[in-house]
Amino acid sequence: MKYINKSFSIEKVKAQNLAKKFATPIYCYSYKQLKKNINNFKQNFKSFSPLVCFAVKANANVNLIREIGKLGLGADVVSIGELMKALKAGINPKKIVFSGVGKTKTEISYAIDKKILLLNAESKSEIIEIEKIAKSKNKIINIGIRLNPNTDAKTLSKISTGKKENKFGVDEKVFFELIKYSKNSKNISLKCLSVHIGSQIVDNVPYEKMLNVVDRIIRKANYEFEFIDLGGGMGISYDNNGKKLNYKKYNISIKKFLKNHNSKIIFEPGRSIVGNAGVLITKIIYIKKNEKKDFIILDAAMNDLMRPAIYGAKHRTLPALKTNLFSKKIYEFVGPICESTDKFITLKKFQKLKEKDLIIMCDVGAYGMSLSSNYNVRPKPIEILIKGSKINVIKKRQKLKDLI
Repeated sequence: MKYINKSFSIEKVKAQNLAKKFATPIYCYSYKQLKKNINNFKQNFKSFSPLVCFAVKANANVNLIREIGKLGLGADVVSIGELMKALKAGINPKKIVFSGVGKTKTEISYAIDKKILLLNAESKSEIIEIEKIAKSKNKIINIGIRLNPNTDAKTLSKISTGKKENKFGVDEKVFFELIKYSKNSKNISLKCLSVHIGSQIVDNVPYEKMLNVVDRIIRKANYEFEFIDLGGGMGISYDNNGKKLNYKKYNISIKKFLKNHNSKIIFEPGRSIVGNAGVLITKIIYIKKNEKKDFIILDAAMNDLMRPAIYGAKHRTLPALKTNLFSKKIYEFVGPICESTDKFITLKKFQKLKEKDLIIMCDVGAYGMSLSSNYNVRPKPIEILIKGSKINVIKKRQKLKDLI
């Protein structure tokens, strides 16, 4: 995604042309970038051939999951809906891992019937529930146990999952108890140690600490796990100068870990696969002039892109057409929703804008559409996948009549 003759383009298609054809707001994805991200991920870890399961929560578009599956990835799911989508997209059940702290009886039963690779359990109560259902079906079910390694991922508190105060996983003491419990069960087979410490991690140190904890616990447990699920959380850069995770360093740490453990590694990346493959194209409805700043009121709102409202996230914001004229005013980009949190970013020295200009919000492929809602009875945007000059509508814009 780049400017071609001063016009922002997704591969060979201009944002201006998409807006004319489909109206705004539009979620638009680049297949080329998606493929590049997947190949880069696989290339960096090819020395130990991990099973890479795309975290469906990052982007649950069935057509996008289908493309990801064709490029060799499995799926990490956290609900029956995500599991159904992964299966509909053609993902091999033996490449699907079901995570999450609150799986219901219905979800567990459905996952067992679909013969997925692993159910990653997060409490003794859940293991007992899986065991009970497996017994009723006269089956032996492969499970993992999620360990909480009490490792600070040094990320936003709202997306941290590996500290002892977080709801995820079990502590060391309970982990050993559950290994013992699983050994004595006739209907569950403990295959995996699972761990996931957070999201948008750009420093390798937390991963190294996590691997040290896992190494120590496996040695202490004296149990051979067929799989070690290291989760995801690999961070990307949300601005031009931002830091992103160094895969090469992480690869070295894992290879060192694997010298002592004969297990297959599972990864659950989401953001690092789709994050920078998506943009949101939106139009300026009004420019509301103020003494200190101008409010750039867009037709996209917090219901379309929730990350700034939830996490204070900042997405690179660009004009669809480049000029050499710059404003002396501060611009605050906001949506039309009746909430003070319905704002995206405040910028100085931005290109001079006028009403009906198009704006591009970058790096929205992960947790953009998947967190969107119908708040204020607003239909969700259209989703488009670009392959070269080919435009594929992968989800139609919702219609108001369907909401009402």
